[in-house]
Amino acid sequence: MKLNILYSFLNTDLQIIEKELEATIHAESPVLRQASLHLLQSGGKRIRPVFVLLAAKFGQYDIHVVKNAAIALELIHMASLVHDDVIDDSDLRRGAPTIKSKWDNRVAMYTGDYIFARSLEVMSEIKNPLAHQLLAHAIIEVCKGEIEQIKDKYDFGQNLRTYLKRIRRKTALLIASSCQLGAIAAGVEEHVHKQLFRFGYYVGMTYQITDDILDFTGTEKELGKPAGGDLRQGNITLPVLIAMEDPRIMALVGSVHENISKDELTDIIDTINASGAIEKASEMGDAYLKKAFAILETLPPNRAKNTFSEIAKFIGKRKF
Repeated sequence: MKLNILYSFLNTDLQIIEKELEATIHAESPVLRQASLHLLQSGGKRIRPVFVLLAAKFGQYDIHVVKNAAIALELIHMASLVHDDVIDDSDLRRGAPTIKSKWDNRVAMYTGDYIFARSLEVMSEIKNPLAHQLLAHAIIEVCKGEIEQIKDKYDFGQNLRTYLKRIRRKTALLIASSCQLGAIAAGVEEHVHKQLFRFGYYVGMTYQITDDILDFTGTEKELGKPAGGDLRQGNITLPVLIAMEDPRIMALVGSVHENISKDELTDIIDTINASGAIEKASEMGDAYLKKAFAILETLPPNRAKNTFSEIAKFIGKRKF
């Protein structure tokens, strides 16, 4: 089953969001317009808008109100991807050329900044001050996560706590904020929107851990980029941290550099896959998922709750 089948009842509203995303990123500058549109049309699961809409179903759902939170959060995510690709010197994302490879780093950085600014403009339509405070906090944390990723590159001595803090900032908080801001936009009670934040946080942690596992177990065709790309770029993820508990593997991983040959990298990936690290990383992802389900049990029953449950299960088992 494909993920989008689970929330197909939201399709009409998601089409509204997709059209408005395109309208929002329209720029007078031809280069900015083309670069932004290239990113939007490269695809994406639109998980954050989906979570905004589902969370809003716990309150007074009005697509013309909650769409602003959905658009803003997706734009923040998109902007962070553009900046990430510059930091990681990535030429491919989802199998398509990145903005930095199709144009250059300067265009990519300005495009990311432009998309960030447009997200704030859209969010101004929501009048609740709390929503703006939470969004500002989320943006600050995403930026901190990007800085930490730069600082931690090729640091093979980092620990699990460093990794978890990084993925919390880079991935989990934006998914958690999607749940909370969607609920706030729909007037959901405080104790419910705080629980939705916690649910989104735990799902977000699982989502990133699963992504990091797939970087080792997937093929280039499935990933839309070369397998093991994170390790080549010096990003130390959970499977690597676990595998490096073996001193022999730690010495092997410690030899990684950005110009490592494909054959050498493949040998290291195979060693990590055979070490049991993938299975242990999956167990940690499952532990976060169990916490997400426990939070979900405290929420009022409705169709959105059931859909959240199905999406969480899918994320825990997803292959790509």
